[in-house]
Amino acid sequence: MCYAYAKQEKVQVRVARIFNTFGPRMHMTDGRVVSNFILQALRGQPLTIYGKGLQTRSFQYVSDLVSGLIKLMNSDVSDPVNLGNPDEYSIMDFANLIREEIASVTQNKQPPIQNKEAMEDDPQRRKPDISRAKETLQWQPVVPVREGIRKTIQYFQKELEAETKSVKAL
Repeated sequence: MCYAYAKQEKVQVRVARIFNTFGPRMHMTDGRVVSNFILQALRGQPLTIYGKGLQTRSFQYVSDLVSGLIKLMNSDVSDPVNLGNPDEYSIMDFANLIREEIASVTQNKQPPIQNKEAMEDDPQRRKPDISRAKETLQWQPVVPVREGIRKTIQYFQKELEAETKSVKAL
């Protein structure tokens, strides 16, 4: 559709394929795995994993996405470009990473994991091929996932504290 518009109107377009992105200012109840795990862990609830947790995902910190989008917009690249982090985590490994970080930040014990029935349409693997972004934009993510998770946990903690204060004020 974008390419048809570009041809018809004789304008340039850029197409970014954005993969899982997280960071401060994301909505806490958006239903994505990062926000679900962090929120459940901060509340002392079990982290919910659907199936055995062997399905994989890749996660990029928001500042990496922004830098990739800026590079893409300032380029002459007209082919679709994947913007994501090629570091792949099983959902179980990612849950354990969140549990470790929550335990270190809150000094509480790690919350348990609760397995539920696998989702029927849940993809088993998601890992972006960012070779085009590396070659044409000289872009790749630079923020380690663990570092980004720490910043996101701090943001969620502040949001929960503010939420608690506003409820008490009522």
